[in-house]
Amino acid sequence: MSEKLFAEFPPVTTEQWEEVIIKDLKGADYDKKLVWKTQEGFSVRPYYRAENLSEIKFLDSEPGQFPFVRGVKNNNEWLIRQDYCLCEGPEKANALALDGLMKGVNSLGFKVDGKKGLTDAEMKTLLKGISIAAVEINFTGCCAGKTFPLIASFLKVASEQGVAKEDIRASFDFSPLHALTVKGHVCEDSFDKLAECVKAVAEYPRIRVINVQAYDFNNAGSSISQELGYGMAVASEYMAALTERGLAAEEVAKRIKFTFAISGNYFFEIAKFRAARVLWANIAKAYGVECPCAQKIQSHAVTSSWNQTVYDSYVNMLRDTTEAMSAAIAGVHSIEVLPFDHAYRKPGEFSNRMARNVQSILKEEAHFDKVVDPAGGSYYIENLTASIMNSAWNIFKGVEEQGGYTAAFKAGSIQAAIKDVAAKRDLNIARRRETILGSNQYPNFLEKAGEEITPEMVKRGACKTSCSCEKEAEPLEVYRGSQAFEALRLATDRSGKQPLAFMLTFGNLAMCRARAQFSCNFFAVAGFKVVDNNRFSTIEEGVKAALEAKADIVVACSADDEYAEAVPQIAEAIGDKAVVVVAGDPECRPELEAKGIMNYINIRCNVLETLKEYQKMMGIEEL
Repeated sequence: MSEKLFAEFPPVTTEQWEEVIIKDLKGADYDKKLVWKTQEGFSVRPYYRAENLSEIKFLDSEPGQFPFVRGVKNNNEWLIRQDYCLCEGPEKANALALDGLMKGVNSLGFKVDGKKGLTDAEMKTLLKGISIAAVEINFTGCCAGKTFPLIASFLKVASEQGVAKEDIRASFDFSPLHALTVKGHVCEDSFDKLAECVKAVAEYPRIRVINVQAYDFNNAGSSISQELGYGMAVASEYMAALTERGLAAEEVAKRIKFTFAISGNYFFEIAKFRAARVLWANIAKAYGVECPCAQKIQSHAVTSSWNQTVYDSYVNMLRDTTEAMSAAIAGVHSIEVLPFDHAYRKPGEFSNRMARNVQSILKEEAHFDKVVDPAGGSYYIENLTASIMNSAWNIFKGVEEQGGYTAAFKAGSIQAAIKDVAAKRDLNIARRRETILGSNQYPNFLEKAGEEITPEMVKRGACKTSCSCEKEAEPLEVYRGSQAFEALRLATDRSGKQPLAFMLTFGNLAMCRARAQFSCNFFAVAGFKVVDNNRFSTIEEGVKAALEAKADIVVACSADDEYAEAVPQIAEAIGDKAVVVVAGDPECRPELEAKGIMNYINIRCNVLETLKEYQKMMGIEEL
């Protein structure tokens, strides 16, 4: 006989919870203290209960059932993908791919030169020893003129291997609107060529030839809702363009593959992939697609390059792990974990191995592939799914009202909306309201950039994609969130100087230690050398130690009530031998400023701009 747990405890209503919360707030504003205003355009409550699920319409479906919020299949298996560049030739790429297959990979990606393509002989070399029947094959970098021959070469090798048409799993990332998004133009006949590619694989049910590269928006600093909403707008444009060219909506839908980035917003990413399934199923249905197999989204997830850093790059492994976890829990078709050094060098055996093993651990040790939609039923995740879905849907409708993705992009509205969100994110990073570990907070004090780190890697806009075509629109700016701080630090590393910031700690022990730790992190972000100290017994002792250390910057670290008397003494003793900085924002600041003490650092600073000023004082020029 089953017994209901905790039946002896009386139920607690929401009203009772709220009464206790309001009492504990002691008059503080509920919304300001407890409600999270997200950049996605909706608010998140401090807690959710069963009653918050009452208006969510998609909760009754099972895995594999429309609208597929709980998954497009009845298991949570995904493919471990790793991509290989053909820049060193098909022989080298083939060797790397075979090695990857022996070490856990079951989905191969090959980055081709879109302008050159591959000859039949090169394709045969590339796929030598690879069983097309057993492995998913993906080609990236496809462009209008070379995708059709690329498909033909691949199918020829598959035929020579004797693989049944229904057993071939492959994708070609032909995406004309990707060129519009990142280069600012779209070829006039690209949709006609895309239609040819769809027709070329009509007898191959598991080959996708259209790629919705939604990660483009993430790479420009978009919100999660924007990535999802604009991604759906791109897919809708492909549906409209190709059905206008006589293709059946069902046939087009079966050929579309979505590639999303995975940001570091763990729970939101789980919700994003769940929401994507619902949105695409409804969009496909609106185009007249009735077959459930064509309503199901095929989503490939890639860990975010926007989140990667070149300083303290081993932290990227942690970012990769949590990002891959959220995609695995959400239930996607395949996952690619970018190597931790992807942002600044060609990944080697170690970094590729680490990237593969993240997914192997999630499968073989964490068993994330054993449970379908483990987040299903969570009050929080279900509400996030609904909120992200509604936010993305509104973005999608806004694009459709402007005449579709191409029209909206050429008008500049998409770029403006993404720039607005990216600028807010940049400001949050500059003020350390959003932390990028190792870059704008908690840097590795001892790290120096190697010669492989170049100014072009850390300066925004330095690596523009060259293209001879005339621009029809301003492309999105692809960058990484940490670049501004990396450029700041690299300027110090390449200057031949390393200014020394000395912590002059005195007075209240708890406050002087806390402010010394804050200040050490603050100046180390710019690559300055920092000298911490426990506490000096007198001001004179601290000043003497600072001068003996030949400090360039002396930071007064103590409690606010100590500063009015002590800081002028420090400034007088230091004179022009170093810059005196006060850690904090004391009430006596106007009095101190009247005495010529003008430098202060605190949690309200724009850390990026403040450190640039200190670099100028030290004679370090911006890159």
